[in-house]
Amino acid sequence: MRLNGEISIANVDDDDDGDGERKENELGLIRSPTPTAPPTRLVVGYALTSKKRQSFLQPKLLALARSKGILFIAVDVKQPLSDQGPFDVVLHKLAGKEWSQMIEDYGQKNPNVTVLDPPDAIEHVNNRQSMLEDVADLNLPDYYGRVTVPRQLVFTTDPSSIPHEVTKEGLKLPLGGVLFKVYIIGEFIKVVRRFSLPDVCKRELSKIAGVFPFPRVSCASASADGADLDPKVAELPPSPLLEMLARELRLRLGLQLFNIDIIREYGTRDLYYIIDINYFPGYGKMPDYEHIFTEFLLSLEQSKYEKVLVA
Repeated sequence: MRLNGEISIANVDDDDDGDGERKENELGLIRSPTPTAPPTRLVVGYALTSKKRQSFLQPKLLALARSKGILFIAVDVKQPLSDQGPFDVVLHKLAGKEWSQMIEDYGQKNPNVTVLDPPDAIEHVNNRQSMLEDVADLNLPDYYGRVTVPRQLVFTTDPSSIPHEVTKEGLKLPLGGVLFKVYIIGEFIKVVRRFSLPDVCKRELSKIAGVFPFPRVSCASASADGADLDPKVAELPPSPLLEMLARELRLRLGLQLFNIDIIREYGTRDLYYIIDINYFPGYGKMPDYEHIFTEFLLSLEQSKYEKVLVA
């Protein structure tokens, strides 16, 4: 006799008068319940480019999220958001004024839906000048180190004037051997090391006229974790410094999902430069990102629940 996919050894006649269940119990057989998926606790609508979907929505993330009751659903950008869902969270990284207006209107009409992140905040960080101004305006205590931005010039005229202008302003590259990529997901922080841009000697520069090409440093293949580096170079920034920095930038930028690229001034232990901030970076390259992101989503649900209780 087959019970929910298991084979029993009980012998029950076709004209069994009801003793079959008693006989099975006497043999110690237990009816195993049919496995069921956990109830859906959170519905996340996502609007991402095909490249971002491939890198972020990896099978390990989807499987873990499903096991915790989190369901990811693709948003149809050609249809009104109000006709879809309902969503608890909308996760997006698409460009264009039309989409920005759509997601902004949706957020205003559905205040209980968490939009990650507000379009105006994303636009602000996409502007390098305004983004670095926020960093320059930070007034963090320097107990654990000083955080600033490198001096920079913006050229809108003939590129041939660059060497002269750079020399006149006394600019120099803030060299550091390692780039620290600080991934921020809400209140979660994860730091990974990447090799920074290589130093370039004058002899190499003399061989090239115009732009000197540098390799990309953001890819996972440039990871410096585990490399044989000088401990003074490889040492991570202090955790309290990163926590303060992440908290202040979350408030100033109005973002939950971003990363910070930091280098340490070579020869120092406590002078750091923020050289870039990116919205919704390549979390798929971050170790254990699927666990961190699902916990973050669940924390959003918990926060909403606590607000309802207080109200």
